[in-house]
Amino acid sequence: MPSRSSTRLAALTVAAVCSAASTIALTSPAHADTVRIHDIQGTTRISPYAGKTVTDVAGIVTGVRPYGQSKGFWIQDQSADDNPATSEGVFVFTSSTPKVAVGDSVLVSGTISEYVPGGTSSGNQSITEITRPTITVVSSGNALPAATKIDAKSVPAAYAPAGDTAANGSVNGLPLRPSAYALDRYESLEGMNVQVSDTRVVGATDPFTELWVTVKPWENRNSRGGTVYGTYTSQNTGRLQIQSLGKVADFPAANVGDTLTGATSGPLDYNQFGGYTLVANELGTLKSGGLERETTRKQSRSELAVATYNVENLDPSDSSFEEHAAAIVNNLQSPDILSLEEIQDNNGSANDGTVAADQTVRKLIDAIAAAGGPTYDWRSIDPANNTDGGEPGGNIRQVFLFNPERVSFTDRAGGDATTAVGVTKVHGRAQLTASPGRIDPADTAWANSRKPLVGEFTFRGKSVFLIANHFNSKGGDQGLTSQYQPPVRSSETQRHAQATAVNAFVKDILAKQRNADVITLGDINDFEFSGTTKILESDGALWSAIKSLPKSERYTYDYQGNSQVLDQILISPSIRYSCDFTYDSVHINAEFNDQISDHDPQVLRFRP
Repeated sequence: MPSRSSTRLAALTVAAVCSAASTIALTSPAHADTVRIHDIQGTTRISPYAGKTVTDVAGIVTGVRPYGQSKGFWIQDQSADDNPATSEGVFVFTSSTPKVAVGDSVLVSGTISEYVPGGTSSGNQSITEITRPTITVVSSGNALPAATKIDAKSVPAAYAPAGDTAANGSVNGLPLRPSAYALDRYESLEGMNVQVSDTRVVGATDPFTELWVTVKPWENRNSRGGTVYGTYTSQNTGRLQIQSLGKVADFPAANVGDTLTGATSGPLDYNQFGGYTLVANELGTLKSGGLERETTRKQSRSELAVATYNVENLDPSDSSFEEHAAAIVNNLQSPDILSLEEIQDNNGSANDGTVAADQTVRKLIDAIAAAGGPTYDWRSIDPANNTDGGEPGGNIRQVFLFNPERVSFTDRAGGDATTAVGVTKVHGRAQLTASPGRIDPADTAWANSRKPLVGEFTFRGKSVFLIANHFNSKGGDQGLTSQYQPPVRSSETQRHAQATAVNAFVKDILAKQRNADVITLGDINDFEFSGTTKILESDGALWSAIKSLPKSERYTYDYQGNSQVLDQILISPSIRYSCDFTYDSVHINAEFNDQISDHDPQVLRFRP
C-alpha cells in the first residue's frame, strides 16, 4: 500500500483540473490572505487554494483522529455562507498525535493540499486538507456547530454527474450540484459535522470496525433488511459508511437489518475503502432486526442437489472447519455435489512450493461426517505453484465434493495443471477426454487466475457435466465514489475472456450432445446482469438460474452496503426448459458480522 506521503498532491490547482490534460499539475506554494473554510473548499471538488499557504483559518474542533496514517483533526466554521455547495469543514493533517481537543476554538495556518486516499492511480476523489499546520488554541469547551442532517429528503436519487470527457471522465472540475446528485451532496459536506438518525444497517460490522447504513429506508430494500444492487446506472444513493473515533470495544457488532437508533454524528470523511464515511463521535444504539441464517430444503430422492460455496482461503490451520461443516450439513442439507472455491494447499500461505490440498480437503470431509453429514469423496487438480492468483503461496483451487451414495464420478486419466480437457462423442453422447480436467489452462484468459475444473458425474444413470469456476476478481476497478464517473471496470476485460472460453467449451459439449445436462457454477465475480454473464449465456448455451428468483432475492455477497450477485449457477437448456428445477441463495454469511466466509452458498435442485 502506498504511504500517505507518497499519495499527497501538495499543490493541485483548479487550472490543472479544468484543463483537458488527464494529469494534475503541481505549483509552488504561494501566500494567500486569511480565508474562511468555505473559501478553501470552494464549489468544486478541488480547492481554489490548492498549493497555497493560508493563515489563521478559524474553526471549532469537531473531531480528533489520533491514530493511523491520517492523524489530525477536523475544524468547522461557525459562520457559514449561504452557498450549499461550499463545505464549512476541513481536515487538518498533523502527521503526529494532535494536541487539540473537541470543542477547542483554533486558528490554523498551513498549506492547502488535495490528498487522494489510495493514491492517484486508484481513481478516488481527493480530500481537501490543511497540511504542515501551525495551530493556535483560542479557547476551549466551546459548543460544536450544529450537525447537518443527512436523510432521505436531502440525498438526491441521481448518483453522480457524467464526468468531463476532456478530463478522462473526471468530475473534479465540475461545479457541485448538491440538490441534483448524491455524490455532490456528500462532497458539499466534506469535513463537516453531520448526523444520521434511526438508520438501517445494510452492511454488517467488519473486522475493521466499520458498518454501512442507509438513510433511505425503502431504497431497493429486500425482506431481510438489505439494499439490493440491481444495475450499473441506478445506484443506491442512501448508503453511508460508519466508523468510530471511540474505542473499538464500543463499536456495535451489527448485522444487516439491524438499526442504529437515535443519532449518529461526527465529521464526514472520505477513505479509499468506502468513499464517504461518517466518523462518529456519537453512535446510535444498536437495535437487533432478528436476522437468522437460512436453511434450504432437502432434495428429494429423485432430485440432484448441486451447490457452490466459496470457503474463503480455507487451509488446515483455520478454526472454521466445524462451522463450515455444520453449514453444509444443516443449512445446505448435504448437497449431492459441492463445488468449493478457495481451497488452499496443505500449508496455506506458506510460500514454499507446496501445492497439494489433500489435507485441507480431508479435514473438511471429516468435519462434515462428524457433523452428521455423508462421507464425501472428492476430485480436484493441483495447480502449478503460484500460477492461479490469490494469496501468494496459498494456491487456491476449486474442488468437487460428492456423496458417493448418491452420485458417481466418471474418472478418466490425463487431467493435470497444464493439459487442456476436450470433448468427444461416443455412442451419440458427449464425453470428456479427461475427468477431472481443466479448460485450456495455457489460454492467456487464465493468466494468474483459477482455471475451470471440469468433471463428469452420473446420477440415476444419467451423465451431468459440471464446470467449477473462480473468475478474475474485481480488484483494480474504480470505486463507485470514484472521481471518474461512470467508474472504469478494468477487471472485466479478463473476466470477459474467461467467460468466452467457458461458453465455447459448453457449446462444444452441446454440439456433441444437444440435450446434455451442463452446469457452470462458482464464484463468477460478476453480476447476473453483467457483460460477463451475458457472454456466458451467449447463443443460449447457458442461463444464470439466480434470475429465476425475484430481483429482491438475487444476492450472494454484500459489498459497501450493496447486496449483490457474485456467485452463480448457470444451466444448459435441457435443465432450464425442463421446468423442473429450483434455486436457492442460502443466506448464512454475507449479512452477518460473525461470518465464516464473505460469500453465501447457492443450491440448485433438478431432476436429470
